[in-house]
Amino acid sequence: MPHCKNCQTRFDGEYCPACGQRNVDLERPIWSLIGEVVKETLELDGRAAQTVKTLFRHPGMLTDEFLAGRRRTYTPPLRLYLVISISFFVLVAWLAQSGILLEPGQDPGFDAAVQARFLTDDLPRLMFVLLPVFALLLKIVYGQRLYFDHLIFSIHLHSAAYVILPVMLLLEDLANRHLILLVLQAALLAYFITYFVLAVRRVYKSDWLGVSYKSAIVLFAYMIIVSVVIENTSTFRIIAD
Repeated sequence: MPHCKNCQTRFDGEYCPACGQRNVDLERPIWSLIGEVVKETLELDGRAAQTVKTLFRHPGMLTDEFLAGRRRTYTPPLRLYLVISISFFVLVAWLAQSGILLEPGQDPGFDAAVQARFLTDDLPRLMFVLLPVFALLLKIVYGQRLYFDHLIFSIHLHSAAYVILPVMLLLEDLANRHLILLVLQAALLAYFITYFVLAVRRVYKSDWLGVSYKSAIVLFAYMIIVSVVIENTSTFRIIAD
């Protein structure tokens, strides 16, 4: 029977009954250890696939399930957000560095580098801070619910947005020259707006009229806040550089 490396208690199992430390054998090939770290970090055990499928097939359902206490089946909201958002910001930083996101007349050398630094250094922190701001807007229009409920909804919605937005950005340059891609980009935007309304209706159990105008208010107000924050921060970044 092995000893716990932390408190020396003898036990037979995965976790020490005295201190709770997991019994992990570190004397094995490095690739095996890396694989376990990736698996635990990304929850590559079936839950990640189920979570992503539910996120897009049933808008708002992840929030409903989490708040109802049915959490074991899905990846925790914050972990889901971190994995998706990190992937998103890495991708958009690469797009910026490649010059795909530049406006006509901008310098591919200087402006692309500034954009990439902003998307790598500043935007991830800004959007993480804006998560509770979006939740606060929801609290204003749905005051009967706890702020925590709105925060979980905000995390799930942003996670979905970070999957849809990169596809729209990849089409940005070509959409100006090909009508079919412009239509596809518009369809993705319409899908996200529809997704948002359906998610609000599921989570907040509101009628269609209430959902429509409250969703419009929240989304419009949030877009203004995000635009102002990003514009001011990016301008400061350009001046600083």
